[in-house]
Amino acid sequence: MTEQIVIEQTVIEQAIQIQPEHFMRAATVHPSAEVAADVQIGAGTRIWHQVQIRERAVIGCNCIVGKNVYIDSGVRVGNNVKIQNNALLYHGATIEDGVFIGPQVCLTNDRVPRAITPDGMLKADSDWVVGETHIGYGASLGAGSIILPGISIGRFAMVAAGAVVTHDVPDHALVAGVPARRIGYVCACGHKLQAGESGQQCTSCDQIYQIEE
Repeated sequence: MTEQIVIEQTVIEQAIQIQPEHFMRAATVHPSAEVAADVQIGAGTRIWHQVQIRERAVIGCNCIVGKNVYIDSGVRVGNNVKIQNNALLYHGATIEDGVFIGPQVCLTNDRVPRAITPDGMLKADSDWVVGETHIGYGASLGAGSIILPGISIGRFAMVAAGAVVTHDVPDHALVAGVPARRIGYVCACGHKLQAGESGQQCTSCDQIYQIEE
């Protein structure tokens, strides 16, 4: 089943504003963080205690990377992203602008994990396929949620705390549970949508969406 969200009012897709001073301010990295020499970190980004960022990773401007976060090699993180303590972002993950990643979130990258090959040898990089994960603009991943490899999370979607996501999540969808199931839709502001005469209406800001399933 394909789901498409048609936005009735133009104000819904709000660009997250970055003030000019955020671009001018240098990134700050805590002395206890371990950051590879070739990592790119945008202006205004703050890297906190005991963070590890591997080679070839890219972190955008004005981000917050909390204590004990692990960002694997080649991971790409956009602007204005908040990554809370102890989150794990493994190789193959792409994070668009404005994403919230809660504490202890795990973005996995191996659908068939094994330490060894069938003949008992330790697996090398060539012995497995990296599953790519894509987190869309403005999406939120709740604390302790797990995203399986090869998953796309839609724009402004919301994943509940503790959910295990095994399938793609549409734009603005709210998913929860193990495995995660869609239980509703949310506004760009984060509050739930409620069905009304004119479409799905935000319970907080009254924004209206037309949702086709």
